[in-house]
Amino acid sequence: MSSATDHRPDDASPAPAGRPGRGRLSAWLFWDAPLARVAWLRLAVYAFVVVDVLWLHSTGRYHGAADPVWYSPLVLGDWLGVPAATVLLAEATRWGSVAFALAAMTGRAPRMLGWATALCWIWFQYIAFAYGKVDHDRADFLVALLLLPTVGAAHLSDRRRSEAAGFALRAVQLMAIATYFLAAVAKIRFGGWEWVQSATIARAVVRRGTVVSEWMLDVPWLLQAFQWGLLGAELLSPVIFVLALRWQRRVVGAWYLFHLATYAAITIAFWPHLVMMLAFLPLERALPAARRRWDRLRGREVDRGARQPLVAPGRDG
Repeated sequence: MSSATDHRPDDASPAPAGRPGRGRLSAWLFWDAPLARVAWLRLAVYAFVVVDVLWLHSTGRYHGAADPVWYSPLVLGDWLGVPAATVLLAEATRWGSVAFALAAMTGRAPRMLGWATALCWIWFQYIAFAYGKVDHDRADFLVALLLLPTVGAAHLSDRRRSEAAGFALRAVQLMAIATYFLAAVAKIRFGGWEWVQSATIARAVVRRGTVVSEWMLDVPWLLQAFQWGLLGAELLSPVIFVLALRWQRRVVGAWYLFHLATYAAITIAFWPHLVMMLAFLPLERALPAARRRWDRLRGREVDRGARQPLVAPGRDG
């Protein structure tokens, strides 16, 4: 991977023939990406780690006190011989995740603090999943925690670009889209093509429905139509990689609207996955755009103040 290079005005991938001996796939994977985008994404990732282990997915702390008889090691834990958790280990990985993530948000020692955060968070998730179901929405987040530290130093207003940044972002994008596509594969594999005619979503509405969705139980064809649309969208999700950048961002916006509707209907949200979809967006433009807006607002205030007379003129002028 190359070191950071000079800033380029657009954030598109370089042409495949940009470097001698490089193939199209290599150029697509190792594109010169803005380091500022990695800095913003890392900030979002580490902020989510804190929220996740303290509020969203804190079950690992209770499993530390569980009877080891209920411990069922996952595949990786079985290979590595990971023992059942203790209260001390569960609390250490939980609060270690918080401490390292907060430190990593400063941008200092990005590799050491980033991988320390990844180790604690992954182990804490392992403790949670080794006693129950495994949430598939965390696979892409795991990849982000492991790869984003490889980029090295990057700050929010960084104007440099790097192939290391491009590879990390591309890997996160690929894993985020794989989450959709493999979800469709799982539906077909375990439920068959009849899944789209089943009552899966109707059952979810019965169990977790809200005022937004409960009325749909009286219109079952609508729920089945939604299942057809969902399966089709998941199967077609890889198409995003052949779209122009502006259409990629529109597709990401559509997926965010889908997740918002899902949460409103059955209060289910794939929080870490939503953070990973940020890898498609030009996050590096957020700070300059905010500064420009602030400057415009200040300019208007100064201009308004300059035109305001110090003493209102009387009727006689």
